[in-house]
Amino acid sequence: MSKQSIFGRMSQLMRANVNAMLDRAEDPEKMLDQMVRDFTNNIAEAEEAVAQTIGNLRMMEDDYREDLDTARSWGQKALAASRKADEFRAADDPTDAEKFDNLAKVAIQRQMDSESSARSAEPTIQSQREIVDKLKQGLEQMKTKRQQLISKRDELVARSRAAHAQSQVHDAVKSIDVMDPTSEVGRFEEKIRREEARVRGQNELAASSLDAQFESLEDLGEQTEIEARLAALKGGASTPAALGAGAGESGTGVTEADLAGLAELDSALEGNEQQK
Repeated sequence: MSKQSIFGRMSQLMRANVNAMLDRAEDPEKMLDQMVRDFTNNIAEAEEAVAQTIGNLRMMEDDYREDLDTARSWGQKALAASRKADEFRAADDPTDAEKFDNLAKVAIQRQMDSESSARSAEPTIQSQREIVDKLKQGLEQMKTKRQQLISKRDELVARSRAAHAQSQVHDAVKSIDVMDPTSEVGRFEEKIRREEARVRGQNELAASSLDAQFESLEDLGEQTEIEARLAALKGGASTPAALGAGAGESGTGVTEADLAGLAELDSALEGNEQQK
């Protein structure tokens, strides 16, 4: 039971895969064209069969007419022989009269055989005529169905092509839809936005580096001014512009207040160094 179930499932799976493959391979236009070709071939075969049946009917009708003609011919011969016998009998010639009477009997027998053959053929001929009429009607119906199939094929092919064209148009419109994030334009826009963001990052990085350079220049200028003022002090300069506020007296003497200020400055510098 288990084996049967497994084999059944395998068979069903194979049929499903084959049917799916056939569904993918099917082209409606080609399939409809093949249907029209098959139906046309069926009509051709039916026409051949109907033509053969009609031919057989015509042969039977010819034989029937021939039997009727033969029966009439033998009837005429029987009549002629009978009249000839009557003539000989009137001429008091019983021998020839009997001879022609016998010939008339033979002709009548042949006439009866031909009439019997014709009568036996009549039902068959009538039956064949009915069959031929039905076959002709069926053939006409097949031709009508074929024309309907062709019209339906043309309609379905036109609908299939229209659907395919609409699908292509939809895909084309979708590929250039600027509002659709999945379109090609949206992808290019996202790529450009990333490139713009990268450039902005580079600009910000370059600007921060430039600010650092200017800050370095400012620090360098301040250090240069300090060095210049120190050199001026060592050179004996004591003007307010050079020494700043608090240097109101001229001369180069150092007071105790100046020493105390230097000691305080030294302590502050040591504290800054320790904090670093």
